[in-house]
Amino acid sequence: MLPKSRLTDPEAWSPLPPSDWNAERARHLLRRAGWSALPAQVAQAVSDGLAATLDRLFPATASAWATPPAVQALWDEARETLPGLNSRPPAERKKIRNEFRQRSRAVTQEMALEWMQRACDPAQAAFEKWVFCLSDVYVTSEQKVRNAMFLHQHQDILRGHALGPAPQLTKAVSRSPAMIMYLDLQGSRQQAPNENFARELFELFVLGEGNYTESDIKEAARAFVGYRQIQGRFAFARRQADPGRKSVFGQTGRFDGDAVIDLAYRQPAAATFLPGEMVRFYLIADGLPPEDLLPLATWWRAHDFELRPLLHRFFGSRAFYDPAFRGNYIKSPVQFTLGLCQDLDLDVLPVLRFTLNNLRGMGQSLFDPPNVRGWVGGRQWINSTTLTARRNATRLAIHGVPERILNADEQLALTAAAAAGLGPFSLSPAHYRQWAQGSPRASAIHLVERLLPHPVPSAGIDTLTDLLAGRRSAAMPAAFLVLLSLPDYNLC
Repeated sequence: MLPKSRLTDPEAWSPLPPSDWNAERARHLLRRAGWSALPAQVAQAVSDGLAATLDRLFPATASAWATPPAVQALWDEARETLPGLNSRPPAERKKIRNEFRQRSRAVTQEMALEWMQRACDPAQAAFEKWVFCLSDVYVTSEQKVRNAMFLHQHQDILRGHALGPAPQLTKAVSRSPAMIMYLDLQGSRQQAPNENFARELFELFVLGEGNYTESDIKEAARAFVGYRQIQGRFAFARRQADPGRKSVFGQTGRFDGDAVIDLAYRQPAAATFLPGEMVRFYLIADGLPPEDLLPLATWWRAHDFELRPLLHRFFGSRAFYDPAFRGNYIKSPVQFTLGLCQDLDLDVLPVLRFTLNNLRGMGQSLFDPPNVRGWVGGRQWINSTTLTARRNATRLAIHGVPERILNADEQLALTAAAAAGLGPFSLSPAHYRQWAQGSPRASAIHLVERLLPHPVPSAGIDTLTDLLAGRRSAAMPAAFLVLLSLPDYNLC
């Protein structure tokens, strides 16, 4: 852990001097802000400088994600089928709902795979990872929402506000149909306000535990009564709303939901909360005490809680590049999978059965976090079961999937992906020729520098050199398997 005196120093979160920018720090930035640090990216970052690199990673305009065809088809089906559902007999209603939920679950899996393919593009990796970070703050889950359309819509809300003012993002999330369903706003009534959203708003979205009272939650819950979703769109049920006076954070007035969110952002803890979540997501899973973040929090509040400037300040700070945060962060399953693809110049395997099952085996199911707190991460990612899944993913990347075990739909998916210009999905002789240029020892050193965050002892280089010196058809795959199975490859 970084000594407290170095973090509480006002200069800790000030910009890194341009003279301190080099290849080592560029690799650190690219691995933490994105998934990996490809040599060409490192060279470009060093050449461009830190400020220009951050402009490229987090541009002024958010990257849109067009509605996937499967999600659009589900929307079309819902508009035709669901409006008249209540007029049908109970048994038929139940059957139609169950079938719709099964299709929605399948569409959510397709959507997860499409997102992985999108996020694997180095040009989009940093922004997609930031949206992924926000989704681990503003949590919803497939298991509770059970509607792929709402989940994609929630993603749209996050990415549409990911670079703007944080209070506007929080207000937009309060109107997200997925969030309304997930935190039970749909059933909240004036006579019995549901407190789930108000509690998570304060505890998990804006302030953190201990920075509000139970009375604040009860009063704030009244302000969100009437928030509804109707056929996937936000609606305000004015007749259900509570127009009375409410007392929140010592202020009294006829507050609506937006006013409560504004009050929350006026609390001192609001300026440290999201930076603290960023620290846990990008720097150190155990987090840092709020007082260590005060210089950054003070700066962020003065900049009106704007998110893009916060990203630039965070990733451009002296603290971010401190050696205490170098090469010691355990990769999440998503980072391991997408980093592996980028490191090996591969695309994401478009076969749900392998890609998503391996991800689930590592402990992470996209769009379905375990609870309202999202994924804990850190050492929680590593145990005998998850390590087996990581090894399986590595073997798939090296050896590929035997076509004989693919069903017809999976073979069609591979064919369609290839026709769309995607691939390869596993290492080929061309890859090995590319990386085996020069002497075996030079190749070994090149691979270690490319793939690992730490130097390898000379004995490890010798072992890798001996494998590469074999020049047998199995030598390069064996070398990669050894290298990618090292504990250090799970770190960034």
